[in-house]
Amino acid sequence: MSYVVAVRALCEFTAKQGDLDVRFTPAPSAQEGIAGHTLIATRRKKNRGKYYESEVSLNGEYKRLRIRGRADGYDAGFNRVEEVKTFRGNLSAMPENHRYLHWAQVKIYAWFLCQTRELKEINVALVYVDIDTQEETLLVEKYAAASLKLFFEQHCERFITWAEQESDHRIKRDIALSQLPFPYACFRPGQRYLAESVYKASIVGCHLMAQAPTGIGKTIATIFPLLKAMPRQKIDKIFFLAAKTSGRSLALDASQLIREGKEGGETKLPLRVLEMVARDKSCEHPDKACHGDSCPLAKGFYDRLTEARQAAVEALFLDQQLLRSIALNHQLCPYYLSQELVRWSDVVVGDYNYYFDSSAILWNLTREHAWRVAVLIDEAHNLVERARKMYSAELDQTNFRLARKAAPIWLKTALARVNRLWNALLKNQKSEYQVHPFIGDKFLLSLQQAVTEITKVVAEDVAGINEDLQRFYFDAMHFSTLAESFGDHSLFDITKEIQSERSAHSVLCIRNIVPAPFLKQRFETAHCAALFSATLSPQNFYADMLGLSDDIAWIDVESPFVAAQLAVHTVHAISTRYQHRAQSLVPISNLMARQYTNHPGNYLAFFSSFEYLNQVSRLFVERYPSIPIWQQTRRMDERERARFLEHFNTEGKGIGFAVLGGAFGEGIDLPGDRLIGVFVTTLGLPPLNPVNEAMRQQMGAMFGQEQGYNYTYLYPGLQKVVQAAGRVIRTQQDHGVIYLIDDRFGRSEVMQLLPAWWPRKLAAVENGNSKVP
Repeated sequence: MSYVVAVRALCEFTAKQGDLDVRFTPAPSAQEGIAGHTLIATRRKKNRGKYYESEVSLNGEYKRLRIRGRADGYDAGFNRVEEVKTFRGNLSAMPENHRYLHWAQVKIYAWFLCQTRELKEINVALVYVDIDTQEETLLVEKYAAASLKLFFEQHCERFITWAEQESDHRIKRDIALSQLPFPYACFRPGQRYLAESVYKASIVGCHLMAQAPTGIGKTIATIFPLLKAMPRQKIDKIFFLAAKTSGRSLALDASQLIREGKEGGETKLPLRVLEMVARDKSCEHPDKACHGDSCPLAKGFYDRLTEARQAAVEALFLDQQLLRSIALNHQLCPYYLSQELVRWSDVVVGDYNYYFDSSAILWNLTREHAWRVAVLIDEAHNLVERARKMYSAELDQTNFRLARKAAPIWLKTALARVNRLWNALLKNQKSEYQVHPFIGDKFLLSLQQAVTEITKVVAEDVAGINEDLQRFYFDAMHFSTLAESFGDHSLFDITKEIQSERSAHSVLCIRNIVPAPFLKQRFETAHCAALFSATLSPQNFYADMLGLSDDIAWIDVESPFVAAQLAVHTVHAISTRYQHRAQSLVPISNLMARQYTNHPGNYLAFFSSFEYLNQVSRLFVERYPSIPIWQQTRRMDERERARFLEHFNTEGKGIGFAVLGGAFGEGIDLPGDRLIGVFVTTLGLPPLNPVNEAMRQQMGAMFGQEQGYNYTYLYPGLQKVVQAAGRVIRTQQDHGVIYLIDDRFGRSEVMQLLPAWWPRKLAAVENGNSKVP
């Protein structure tokens, strides 16, 4: 069996050497890189038309290796093969190990040309194109075919042992997966249906939306069928993407369980699992820059990578702790080692942004290597808001003023032009917050020109740029990039605050409201994808927001729970609207106290804001000091969140106060007596403010006026309510109570969005004004 590898991948494996250096340098974007290649091809065809070939497909073999690639150009008249590279700044500042990698690629192309065209020698050229000036630097060396053959074979020898190992791993993996048993004696109710649906989606090669209740084991029911499908569908990798750490942990636990089998103990399944963690959570030296002159874990990174990589793939299961141990044992950066290991892993577990962000590494590698991938999106209802943030950008005038102050003298003119045209935008501002129909070409041009000028400064001295100027630079680049794709899916709005007669502060925002156009290509790149959550209704809302095709498969998994396990009370006599909150404090406190007194245990109470939470908690403590409470606070870290959850033990009793949609509204598991009831004191609707009203109007223009309200307010609000209430019943042995406190919970359009297994005849209660004795 032969092993196929691209020239670029071969060279990245065998020709990288020296330090890791990821200091920010203003490298050309992918689009600029394509433009640079097109520029050179156009010049060559104009001047050397009958001799010049562009995009020359080439391939070669060595033992069990098949290597393929595409040379940027070949000039038969000059007998010269060219590799085009774009850059910015001072070419002489390019690290030597980068140049060595470029030479390695073009020399392998040169050998393929010598072999296929029977050339005894050939001119080998690197063409460096300055993307700003469009000037090219041509570096040419002549090589004999024999020396190029030797160079090629040396690099193949460095790779072939690894290739044979990888080929053997794939064979053993696929054989084992074909015979893979489910790790439990039987499926839970609903779990088999979900697993079968995910498997069928992988066979057909389509995408699936699965609404499945909490407690059936969604994580293992989605990973297991895709592993079973890997050999038959020739799936290269499975990406499990989660919004929170808890989701990643469940995926890692499920993968480990599958690998160990029913009996547990010694690992039997040759499956490589990799956990990817954000850089700020895996950096060993946060006070140092990511290059060899600063960080010891970057010094000689590629010289030590080979042994670390081998140790990592032999370990198979690489969660954050084991990966860190291997990295430090070889004196390497754990974060960048994990990025190298994506290429050699079967299952990758990480955050949404690794596949869906504008610069997502998993998506970029998938396209670059033409991988066949299956994507699992855990708690997929969260992807809407997360993706909106990925494709939104802000320019803050305060930050801009700091950047102007810090800028060197030769940038003053460019930044002054930005300032002048920024102020011109504000002249059309009639209110504090206002949506504008377009951004303004003159302002965008001035911003792009400023970015170009700052780029020149950065290219000359990346370490010398001031922090304030750098922050504005990154913000301006992101803003400019999103401005190029500005459309109905986003709003351009300005928030202006008058500080004095002569001073105002403003924020310019490209605010994404429908991420579908950006996510659509991500889904199309995947062989199959399964989006699953306990709250994916209504289907059309999530399909419209996420860019899913009209023919996407949809299932609603029947709950294993029954109505007898749950009592649901609606409290119609209390309004939790903002203008009625003062009147709601006493009845809500009385109701909660009465329920606790009648049935002592652990409860969670959810509020629409910290302000509302604090108002109720203060009154509750005053009126019922004997009932224990604990409450969520703003910006709790992981240890503080853990302490909050520690109160929910089987011996404990009391009420936890939390904010709806926050850290405790989903993703926490408190089965049995750890939690016996939930109070939801809000409909969960986003606040009525100018931003949300602008979103509603834009949604209405896109999807109809009624849907404009539903998409902006109703559906997101009820999704949070159902998630929070879903903390009560976690297993088929649980029993509990839910109080839905607001008069709007009695409306039919609200009731139909509640889970189907909940008791349909909800028990209404009075406002709870009577105080507990």
